[in-house]
Amino acid sequence: MAFHEVRLPARLAFGSTGGVERRTEIVALASGHERRSTPWAEGRRRYLIGAGLRSLDDMAALTAFFEARRGRLYGFRFRDFADFKSCAPGATVAATDQAIGTGDGTRRVFQLSKAYGDHARRIAKPVEGSVRMAVAGTETTAFAVDWTTGEASLNAAPAAGAVVTAGFVFDVPVRFDSDRIEVTLESFGAGRMAAMGLVEVRV
Repeated sequence: MAFHEVRLPARLAFGSTGGVERRTEIVALASGHERRSTPWAEGRRRYLIGAGLRSLDDMAALTAFFEARRGRLYGFRFRDFADFKSCAPGATVAATDQAIGTGDGTRRVFQLSKAYGDHARRIAKPVEGSVRMAVAGTETTAFAVDWTTGEASLNAAPAAGAVVTAGFVFDVPVRFDSDRIEVTLESFGAGRMAAMGLVEVRV
């Protein structure tokens, strides 16, 4: 999809609501049991932003960001403050946070990912300068990262059986889900105005 490698400013993201969603199709069988399946291989994210705006300046900044993306036309980066690190939100990123592959003696490129139990989520938008990597538990700086795809390339192929791990901070690639912003202006004292513009964004 058409994408701008720019992040929604944090002050505009604060106060947003939303998170991951799944789609599960359930069929009730004559036996009384259920058959459950999903058409989605990955969970999708949906956020309602703008509820935390407290000034006309913030409303103007959100409008400018929306206009620069041409509404739904261009995607952008979004920081989900509930899930934006390879580790817990309050912890420090380490090179051994996430297992992203195993060496075979020839492979050098590994896709960043984050595990949720036995499910691995592909991480396509790591934050530049945040990635740390280790091979067989030993941290290395001999690698490069494509910040637009999340592919990490080691300078040398890890030995067969060597576990490759990584730690990182990441954004979610999203787009606006509407071609308009709903704006509410209200007075909150001393002649000042508060602004609220609700916009839904989604993967």
